[in-house]
Amino acid sequence: MGWDPSNIFLPGQLEKTQSRKVKQLLESYRQRCISTCLLYPTFRSSSVIMTMSAVRTVSNTTPNAGTIAKADSRRLCDSQVKTPPRPPPPKESNGPAFLRFWWTDKTRETFLTQVPSEDLASLRRACHDFSVRAAPCLFADLTITFRPSTFTKPARMVALERIGHYIRTLTFVMPHTAETFLPPLIDPITGEQKAFVYQPQLSNGTSAKHPHPGPKYGSWEMTDLLVKQYGPLFHAATNVPAFIRAFTAMPGIVHLKISCPGQEPSQRYRRSAVDYALISLRMAVERAPLKSLSALSLMPIHPGGLLYLRSVTGFGSRPDGLRRWAQITKLAIHMDSWAFSNDPDTPTDHLKHLHNYLLTLSPNIERLFFRWRGARGPCPFTLDTEPILTPPASASPDGSAAPRTHHRLPRLRLPRLRCAELSNSHPDAAQLNRFIHRHRRTLQECDFDAVELRTGSWDEALAVLTRISGSEKWKEDMLSPTGTEVSGEEPSDAAAARGHGRDSYFGSPEHMKGFLRDSVRRDGWAR
Repeated sequence: MGWDPSNIFLPGQLEKTQSRKVKQLLESYRQRCISTCLLYPTFRSSSVIMTMSAVRTVSNTTPNAGTIAKADSRRLCDSQVKTPPRPPPPKESNGPAFLRFWWTDKTRETFLTQVPSEDLASLRRACHDFSVRAAPCLFADLTITFRPSTFTKPARMVALERIGHYIRTLTFVMPHTAETFLPPLIDPITGEQKAFVYQPQLSNGTSAKHPHPGPKYGSWEMTDLLVKQYGPLFHAATNVPAFIRAFTAMPGIVHLKISCPGQEPSQRYRRSAVDYALISLRMAVERAPLKSLSALSLMPIHPGGLLYLRSVTGFGSRPDGLRRWAQITKLAIHMDSWAFSNDPDTPTDHLKHLHNYLLTLSPNIERLFFRWRGARGPCPFTLDTEPILTPPASASPDGSAAPRTHHRLPRLRLPRLRCAELSNSHPDAAQLNRFIHRHRRTLQECDFDAVELRTGSWDEALAVLTRISGSEKWKEDMLSPTGTEVSGEEPSDAAAARGHGRDSYFGSPEHMKGFLRDSVRRDGWAR
């Protein structure tokens, strides 16, 4: 039976019709029109226009609406409007099959996840239904490279508010460059260096009683110096209300990635615009409704960055700020390393910041990954037993040897830890043994990659597994040949380091994962 899309009434016309038979007929035709619009986008616009003109003509020329309800709708429309050209009839084998595929949520979402981003953007231009269905996959992963106008340009903020509820993974990138460097503040009259005490502002300084904004940086004198001597990137990084508005527009964030690469070693103890941006970002995360946030990745992060991401003693912190960070169950950190030594004059403040940051997030962490970028560093999981951070048992009689620290660092305890990964480190065998034994009731998977023991052997480091399992059978299961042949090529530095860091029975990360799962006698935990 043939049909004509020009014979379809708009949904509003159905309300004027009281006949049940006519209602069913119009609803059937409307569903067919929708199917044709999906299958034939080029025909869609002309058919809808002719349908609207047909209904408009009928409603204007027919004096009595009751007469329309009793008349045959198709014959009435044919007498008022000329029938447009009929489109090619859809094939019964292809049309219904595509509609069933597209209207099934699981098959459609699986298909859209495999489509490249460029094709998803083109697909959204085909029709409204494609645009709505493809938007969640297209905007699920968003990368923001921070610039002066990132969170202040009105057009960008309007666009972010439109797509923000689709975002699930947000990557915030702010590299260290010459633009982020902040020189000392110099008084232009006296030539003296000015001290700047930063206090974050949560508003623009205007109110009903004071319509004119006040000084942003404490006093008008300091504000004038900062405006004249620091670039726009610094002022954008200290715009806390803009950060809060941006993160409020993205309430569905599940995974937050922060990347701050490129810091020079000579600038490690100088505050830059990147640090001020981290302060604003932390305050925005604590105040925005990010109830789904559960994963945090700092890849890479400079050593001083953790000080500004810590909510307890950070700038602009508040008592309920820890509730947002308590949601984090997966934590990954890639930190720039520096020259580590046991010299008493070696600074240890960055290691203390790292230990305190892990203590802040420790109650709910289930998966923890840490990697040193550059030279090997100490084990971050056992810094409370690190020699450089441990005060000596007693000072010398003459009092010449002063302790490096006044207090011993608190022990790091992760009560829900299931998976731990350590890369590019040089711990002691006793430290790894103590860490595994401390978390033996919950730890299900452990991976040591490019790890070189500073003292002891892997037998000593993993002796706790013998006590847990009651025998050394796990050693026999892991004693498999792992030698590899390399023909015509030299092994890479990473491969050489990885091979040097393990004994003969510890051939690959899969071995460690396997025998830890078996030794603690728990079900495997999927990544």
